[in-house]
Amino acid sequence: MKIGMNTDSLADMKLDQVLALTERLGIDMLEFCCGNWSTAPHVDLPKLLESDKARREFKAKVKAHGAEICALNCSGNPLDPGERGKLHDQVTRDTIRLAGLMGIEKVVMMSGCPGAPGDKHANWITVEWPAELRDILKWQWNKVLIPYWKDLVKYARRNGVKRLALELHGFQNVYNVATLMRLRDAVGSTVGANLDPSHLFWMGADPLVAARALGDAIYHVHAKDTRIDPLIGATNGTLETTPGMRYQTRSWNYITLGYGHGEQWWGSFCAALASCGYDGVLSIEHEDRMMPPVEGVEKSVALLERTVVNRPRRRKVH
Repeated sequence: MKIGMNTDSLADMKLDQVLALTERLGIDMLEFCCGNWSTAPHVDLPKLLESDKARREFKAKVKAHGAEICALNCSGNPLDPGERGKLHDQVTRDTIRLAGLMGIEKVVMMSGCPGAPGDKHANWITVEWPAELRDILKWQWNKVLIPYWKDLVKYARRNGVKRLALELHGFQNVYNVATLMRLRDAVGSTVGANLDPSHLFWMGADPLVAARALGDAIYHVHAKDTRIDPLIGATNGTLETTPGMRYQTRSWNYITLGYGHGEQWWGSFCAALASCGYDGVLSIEHEDRMMPPVEGVEKSVALLERTVVNRPRRRKVH
């Protein structure tokens, strides 16, 4: 396994600063965000699409700092029924095309979530009653989600992208093992999972069990932790709409690796991944509002260095 980082973890830093930190910490791989819910602070998507020279220079700069590009990321909602959906779909397709041009075989994204017929906004159905919700969910899957993904899989293959890794995330039609497998069965094995344990924690699933259930459908892993506040969570549950900056009053928060679940848990998680044949990257995604990004990334790298399995040896640059 290799230690990676989603570069949006350091969104306020320039690319050269990110690469210098990557080299200092000995991070093996980088995941670059190209748009949609990311501001793409380190990627000029139009420029890279237009210029072979720019693409070669970008890859060379990353390699010069001892790292590789493991994936591009375009997480968003291309199925949103409003104008946002059209914009997100275009960035999604542009990201896939760029990945093909750069010889990157994996794109990380989310499944998307449509509305109901006639809706102006997306509608995430999380219960099966009242009865009209069943009809909405059936329509979303059969009329929107599956047709869209069948077409996107064909597009990815034409562009040389072999793996579309879907993050199991709230407000998406694909948010757990069962929904990932349902879509995968419908559109083929180009689709797999970006297994991010942080989301499964607050939704009440066990990432260790989920990893074994997904098996070889795990295409990518986000290394991100969640802490559930024992008092607030027990009082209100974990369906949470309190703004993220008010972390003191939320039932759960994303947190730096080890501060929600300790080193022993992360060792067990890496062992579970290894047991199902995963030998890819654990890409740190720092979204802890209580800890500065650089410190959070440093602590996360230190924990993963003690827990990842079968990591190739490399010398840090100081």
